[in-house]
Amino acid sequence: MNILFVCSGNTCRSPMAEVLARRAAAEFGLPSVEVRSAGTHAATGAPASGGARRTVRRHQGSLEEHSSSPLSPELLDWADLVLAMGPGHLLQVRMLGGGGKAVLLGAFAHGHDPGDDVDEGLDFAVPDPFGGDDELYEATYQNLEKYVLAAMRKVVGEAKE
Repeated sequence: MNILFVCSGNTCRSPMAEVLARRAAAEFGLPSVEVRSAGTHAATGAPASGGARRTVRRHQGSLEEHSSSPLSPELLDWADLVLAMGPGHLLQVRMLGGGGKAVLLGAFAHGHDPGDDVDEGLDFAVPDPFGGDDELYEATYQNLEKYVLAAMRKVVGEAKE
């Protein structure tokens, strides 16, 4: 299974989610799960933000090798599941033709599937920490960790069916 996380610049939320999902896939024994991230407004090749790098490092991970990628039809073709951080990201995924396999990360973590008729508003969005202090990045990381672990448990359950 190929999972793609999508945010705006691909320097904060989606790279942190990518690290968390890779860790969870390893812990849950899912070697066939591949994880990537992209941004709806990303430049190619930008590093992760300093706040994201410091936060992930505090949790024994690394974003030092991260290089941002813009969302593209090719990435959407590659992905089996697209987990977006906010409604605007989900709209961009849909505009590029990936809507049938896309859902907000928070909604997926709460049991919804791509294509479910669910209010995709801010209740399930992960706020952007860009430009914030390390406390904001830590809060975002904690939120992402909760959502990503729930999402990966759901993926594990579906893999066993």
